[in-house]
Amino acid sequence: MINKIGIVSLSSGILGESFIEHELEIGKERLSKYGIEIEFLPNALKGVDFIKNHPKSRADDLLTAFKDNSIDMILCAIGGEDTYRLLPYLFENNELENIVKQKVFLGFSDTTMNHFMLNKVGIKTFYGQAFLPDVCELSNEMLPYTKKYFEELITTEKIKEVRPSDVWYQEREDFSKNAIGTDMPKHTNTGFELLSGKPVFQGKILGGCLESIYDMFDNTRFDDTVSVCNQYHLFPKLEDWKDNILLLETSEEKPHPNLFRKMIHTLKKYGLFDVLSGVLVGKPQNETYYDEYKKILLEELTNKDLAIVYNLNIGHATPRCIIPFGVDAKVNVCKQVIVFNY
Repeated sequence: MINKIGIVSLSSGILGESFIEHELEIGKERLSKYGIEIEFLPNALKGVDFIKNHPKSRADDLLTAFKDNSIDMILCAIGGEDTYRLLPYLFENNELENIVKQKVFLGFSDTTMNHFMLNKVGIKTFYGQAFLPDVCELSNEMLPYTKKYFEELITTEKIKEVRPSDVWYQEREDFSKNAIGTDMPKHTNTGFELLSGKPVFQGKILGGCLESIYDMFDNTRFDDTVSVCNQYHLFPKLEDWKDNILLLETSEEKPHPNLFRKMIHTLKKYGLFDVLSGVLVGKPQNETYYDEYKKILLEELTNKDLAIVYNLNIGHATPRCIIPFGVDAKVNVCKQVIVFNY
């Protein structure tokens, strides 16, 4: 049972800005109703400019949250774009490895990089939700499917299984006070879709936001992501991926199919798809480029034995489940379930 949550801003510092105060209050109230104590780590609410300019302060918050035995769960405020800049402050002198211990860590989007950092030091993490986009949801309650997984995690500190949502939502465009209590339009969801390979496969899952993973191989967004990530050996070696499962999902930027192909091709060139037991792919936000991405996956991933499962409710499209990383997982598309064995 989670008694205390530490909230960190490891990417964007938006949580400290006045224009989202109404969302912050909603989130605090929701967590307090669970009887959970909340601690905002010292730099979590210092705003966009401070967080952007002080990667060491972000790293310090993460280290503090792991060191503090009263904090049972570390919850990321939101994603962003440059959390790779924490690497030197966490790995140069084994700072993270020296203090890290197994506790619940939850985040998604650019937090993908933090998941890879924690994977590197042997910590199992949880991917798929964050404080601002999920706990602070402007509807009268958290989205039911999202809430179900969040409650399971704070109650049991595990996720037992993941099934598809019955619905998906058109994303919210208005996050102002006027939007409090308003619902997003919803659509019928079609469930897990097997694009190729066997419907049943297993392995440990790792991955996250495709654009963040691509940053480890390409300097388009920042001119030093590749060198910094390589310096600290952030992306696992091919042998570490053998017989395991890659999770991929795309961001709210809704990458153009040409960029999506380029990103998938880059991972293919690395040899990733030659060693995996399967690939799980999240639903694109608003189902933008849904068919185009599917076609590209089938064209690029020519190994027909490789299982590819599409349309998971994970990542940037709402609602969101939570997927444990580093835990034995068995995917069964016929039964529309992913089961985790701890």
